[in-house]
Amino acid sequence: MSLLLITFLQAVAASDSIGDAIGAGQAAAGMGTMGGAIGAGLAAIGAGIGIGLIGNSAIAAIARQPDAVGDIRSTMILAAALVEGVALFAMVICFMAL
Repeated sequence: MSLLLITFLQAVAASDSIGDAIGAGQAAAGMGTMGGAIGAGLAAIGAGIGIGLIGNSAIAAIARQPDAVGDIRSTMILAAALVEGVALFAMVICFMAL
């Protein structure tokens, strides 16, 4: 949540200069900055929700079949790592727009 707030504040600070800008090039650069900041925030929120759902499903599966704890745990860790990797990639791409 704090990452979303930080990226939003950076976008607002960058877009504050849009009103003073003369020409479409500077305004478009400000909008690109704001789009990158919003995209990074959405990537962080999406990853958090996704990993939370993975953990929830894993706990429910372990509750139904306690004998399969090892298999469920390893699958959960693998899925969470893949979600983290995609979220990190998305955030890097968004920060490149800043």
